[in-house]
Amino acid sequence: MPANFQQDFVLKTIESRDVHFVRFWFTDVLGSMKSFAVIPSELQGAFNEGMGFDGSCIEGFTPAQESDMLAFPDASTFQVLPWRPESNAVARMFCSIRTPDGEPFEGDPRHVLARTVQAAQSLGYTFNVGPELEYYYFKDARGTEVLDRGGYFDLTSLDYASDLRRDTVLTLEKMGIPVEYSHHESGHSQHEIDLRFTDALSMADAVMTYKLVVKEIALKHGVHASFMPKPMADQPGSGMHVHQSLFDRDGNNAFFDADDTQGYGLSKVAKHYLAGLLRYAPEFCLVTNPCVNSYKRLVSGGEAPICLSWSRTNRSALVRVPGYRPRSEVACRLELRSPDPSANPYLAFAVMLAAGLKGIEEGLEPPDPVEDGSLGDLTRQELRDRGFATLPDSLGQAVELFAGSRLMREVLGEHIHSYLVQEKRREWNEYQSSVSSWELDRYLEVL
Repeated sequence: MPANFQQDFVLKTIESRDVHFVRFWFTDVLGSMKSFAVIPSELQGAFNEGMGFDGSCIEGFTPAQESDMLAFPDASTFQVLPWRPESNAVARMFCSIRTPDGEPFEGDPRHVLARTVQAAQSLGYTFNVGPELEYYYFKDARGTEVLDRGGYFDLTSLDYASDLRRDTVLTLEKMGIPVEYSHHESGHSQHEIDLRFTDALSMADAVMTYKLVVKEIALKHGVHASFMPKPMADQPGSGMHVHQSLFDRDGNNAFFDADDTQGYGLSKVAKHYLAGLLRYAPEFCLVTNPCVNSYKRLVSGGEAPICLSWSRTNRSALVRVPGYRPRSEVACRLELRSPDPSANPYLAFAVMLAAGLKGIEEGLEPPDPVEDGSLGDLTRQELRDRGFATLPDSLGQAVELFAGSRLMREVLGEHIHSYLVQEKRREWNEYQSSVSSWELDRYLEVL
């Protein structure tokens, strides 16, 4: 639909739905949602000329002397917020950020993804993703007291949060975000809602909306929802497994080959893409796993993968080829299992796609698949002794691999790349200088 028709639809909907405020949404470099509200009479001007704001207040944007920024709303992302009152309603639109001269702002994560998607389109590919985001419900934000003791797929009184998931799914659907599954996860009070796959830019918008909706509905029920990667030592971490595929201009799945001699149904394009993910995963790990806490999930013996391998049945592999419908072209995809939900989805999807495209460009070949599930129980050193490379074991290691990555600098641009290096080095140094209760328990009395 042409932009002017979309804008007309927005203006008419605002009038018919009694919308009095429109929130302009965008993210900072670290993936935190930012917003300011605009009254309807300002929207036509915002579509044409943008709305100005102080970029120096946004994490990773600009210094004070270069702070003037413009937010241009994307009319195709307009939705009325269902958790706000129907009278004097509130809507939202995602925005692209530009400089005063009208150029895309290099620190805008949404622009980074749009640019990378455009690079794929120039090669004839549409990048589709379908993430699975896990999270926990807690009694409040001050601790980790769980709501239930349920386990994977439980549907009993143990699953205390069924109503919260139901309300969350209904709210997402009201906002035009289709949901495939929702269920209790393995951890106590841990849950998962899987979104129906779509193009990467729409999905990144959907992920940001999803995370906000989960928290809003939890707040409405008087509890707290957390996307922290590893909030409890004795419970599984929360991941964001990302299913991904490339479709060609004719709508065919470029990853599918029914005659694959290995029996995985993967084309040469898919295998080159897979090899790119394996080759560059250590370099983009800072983006897909951006917190100190992320690496408490990426440990030996955990459910999250640390081994740079691929498989169909082995869930300890970094990349899995889901085998639910092995002869279905539309279902053929790769699942990257390392990311967690603290990642900025715009940047995370961009670096995955760039790594896969680099694999295609360079004709990289993946190693043999590894179906031995016992690899998940091996330590990093034991994996290396068997010839397997691993993901970084700390934020400190991840940031140095990222800092030295030419591909990451090209994909993200110098502005975001240098900011992430500086900010994450600061975070790691701050963490290293702190003293944990584990250290006190282990050393204080005996040393």
